[in-house]
Amino acid sequence: MFKFVCQALKRAALALSASVFFTAPVLAQNTAPAIKLAMIEALSGPNANAGEAVFRNLLWAVERVNARGGVKLPAAAGGSLPLVLERFDSKGQNEEALSALRSAIDSGARFVLQGNSSATAAALIDAINKHNERDPARRVIFLNYSAVDPVLTNEKCSFWHFRFDAHADMRMAALMDVIKDDKALKRVYLIGQDYSFGQAVVREARRQLGAQRPDVQIVGDELHPMARVKDFLPYAVKIKASGAQAVITGNWGNDLTLLVKAARESGFEGKFYTFYGNALGAPAALGDAGIGKVVAVADWLPNVQTSGSEMFYKSFRARYSQPADDYVHMRMQLMVEALAQAIEGAGKQATKASASAIDMVAVAAQLEQASVTFSGQSGAMRAADHQFQQPLVVGVMDRMGTPGVKFDVEGSGYGFRVVKTITAAAAEQPTTCRMQRPL
Repeated sequence: MFKFVCQALKRAALALSASVFFTAPVLAQNTAPAIKLAMIEALSGPNANAGEAVFRNLLWAVERVNARGGVKLPAAAGGSLPLVLERFDSKGQNEEALSALRSAIDSGARFVLQGNSSATAAALIDAINKHNERDPARRVIFLNYSAVDPVLTNEKCSFWHFRFDAHADMRMAALMDVIKDDKALKRVYLIGQDYSFGQAVVREARRQLGAQRPDVQIVGDELHPMARVKDFLPYAVKIKASGAQAVITGNWGNDLTLLVKAARESGFEGKFYTFYGNALGAPAALGDAGIGKVVAVADWLPNVQTSGSEMFYKSFRARYSQPADDYVHMRMQLMVEALAQAIEGAGKQATKASASAIDMVAVAAQLEQASVTFSGQSGAMRAADHQFQQPLVVGVMDRMGTPGVKFDVEGSGYGFRVVKTITAAAAEQPTTCRMQRPL
């Protein structure tokens, strides 16, 4: 955590070195000045498909900002500057992610983007806190688009970390809004990946079931190694044998696809209440067996029934026309829009004497106040813990062409019909964060 600097001389020294210049140090391959973003994600290994999906979304958002002239800064700070997105492969390992962080900082990046592992996000938060205290001239802001362990904006909250996805407890509450109305449901099986996020999902599922559906029996509760199970059939056999009518899981990537595929092969006919069952091969793996039985919660789904949403989705599909590339995240678009807004806001606040520099503390302060709307979707950052507040939707898998399912997923012929919309106010949850801010 950021430690308060109490001595006046030290405060003054830090203030002089707190700015990051976007004109000289932050360069794109030593060409024109640019604002460099570093995406640190698993781009090789079993979850590389999820990392590549993130990259497509972020690149599309960056392209959109640059197409309108980039980030608009005072002339003395370089004027309008483009965003440049660089990829760093964490290989799904925390140590590799920390090594990538060092490389990204050395290359001039001051904005780090990551999300496909809460354990990695926690390691990055700790490392960035220490780096920013040790090297205030090269401070870094961490934008998190998918790491949803609640602890990251509670006990581990940081002034330098901003989460743009709903955390696991928020997502579980949205799923529970559907589960509580499923009166036929009496037996559930909990299964998840054995790391911080998977543990948090299973723990919260137990808690919320006890509070809202005490009549539902938990007939199985287990964790499995993350990204190491090649054959989920033994797990599927246990699920079926337990008599479960539904599975609740936070699994993502191949761990979800292989699980639902094994469930189909085992003859399991129950429902799947998921965080990420709406893409990355899961609908195709289930086929007709998933119709009406796979439920997914998200910040947005392609079949949200608004004109802005439809135009947004069609634009993404025009940019990425291959079916395998079809996994679009609205929150990542809002995140990049919020970042551009924050940098511009910090630039406008710079005094004439310091117009050639943008203070990273000022950028973070602007991000704390971020409120963005894009393609009909809106969200706002909560300053207390840096948890983005936005509506959530719950969808049920169905065949494309049925009412409410105009678009399918990954060319599978199956899409998700929105059955529940939760307002941002209803999705919001309290925080235990005790934010420490720089003086």
